[in-house]
Amino acid sequence: MKKNIENQSENKIANPTSRRGFLTAATFLGLGAIAAVPIKSYASGPLGTEKKKGIGTILTKKRTLGSKKNPLEVSAIQLGCMGMHTGRGIHPDHKSMVKLIRDAAERGCDFFDTAEVYGPYVNEELVGEALAPIRNQVAISTKFGFDIGGTNVFNSTPEHIRKVVDQSLKRLKTDRIDLLYQHRVDPNVPIEDVAGTVKDLIKAGKVLHFGLSEAKAETIRRAHAVCPVTAVQSEYSFMFRLPEEVIFSTLQELEIGFVAYSPLCRGLLGGNLTEYSDLNTNDIRGAWPRFQPEALRSNIRIVEALNEFGKTRGMTSSQICLSWMLSKYPFIVPLPGTTKLSHLEEDLRAADFVLTAAEINEIESKIEKIGVVGDRYDALQQSRVEY
Repeated sequence: MKKNIENQSENKIANPTSRRGFLTAATFLGLGAIAAVPIKSYASGPLGTEKKKGIGTILTKKRTLGSKKNPLEVSAIQLGCMGMHTGRGIHPDHKSMVKLIRDAAERGCDFFDTAEVYGPYVNEELVGEALAPIRNQVAISTKFGFDIGGTNVFNSTPEHIRKVVDQSLKRLKTDRIDLLYQHRVDPNVPIEDVAGTVKDLIKAGKVLHFGLSEAKAETIRRAHAVCPVTAVQSEYSFMFRLPEEVIFSTLQELEIGFVAYSPLCRGLLGGNLTEYSDLNTNDIRGAWPRFQPEALRSNIRIVEALNEFGKTRGMTSSQICLSWMLSKYPFIVPLPGTTKLSHLEEDLRAADFVLTAAEINEIESKIEKIGVVGDRYDALQQSRVEY
């Protein structure tokens, strides 16, 4: 692991080489975050608290995001709903996705992620409809921060945040948002103004917890000083581990949770892609370096290593990816997305596996020797994230 780079200036941070993408209309989306010293604190003991297992339940493990003063206790794995409408070719019909979200809840998942920009808007409506009958039994996270239909990429002005939250509450059919993220850091609005606005929304009861997405350590600290940050959501997987170096120590110091989106590297590590996969027909991944045919040909070797590791352990490559981060860090909640019940159940079962420190080192070493080919983003997307 590289040396501490938390205090490096933004222009010195190396470009990262490193199942989630962004809507085609939202090519303005990007990803990033920044923290501190190398972390080697493997989670010890159970993966978290456990609830009584009911009929049909798969996932029983729970995790706590944020500080002990104002914790957000959720299932150890969250379901990302973005792909039900955005970035992945032909999307399933509405009724089947309502059923899938409810199937997830019946199987023990009580934490669901969406955003106003997914669709846009219709993904929040889907989540709201699906969870309305059990709203008090689940937690919902959503996001603000884009100038949808406007002339700018970002918009995190206080008046816009308040407007978006009121609209999101209506679409979600609820009176509060459990976890509200700034989707991307707006360079034109001081983060203190953003945090102060969310703090006011928390006081009003419209929001319960504040989060950031793809924010560097300095931004996290500045925001946290105004309004406690419960969680940071950023990309994290075997193929993109930069958050370990740039924000994890800050998160631990400030008692902030981490929600890892694209834990399967947008489906690649689940073994669903080959160099012949069509990622150019209404699939946002087709524009990114890591998903070009030559890069895929090389990166699939990582999937082969995961499959080999899982043979004697009864684990799929997807389960290894999720169990790895759950076993390694107690403050992480993985955020896989899917539109298939079989994949959902496979992912939720990942929490039943606990990898030892020796196993973690073994699989990390194998992947590091193989290496990752291709950046996670094109130049435009990379320019819109903080690292």
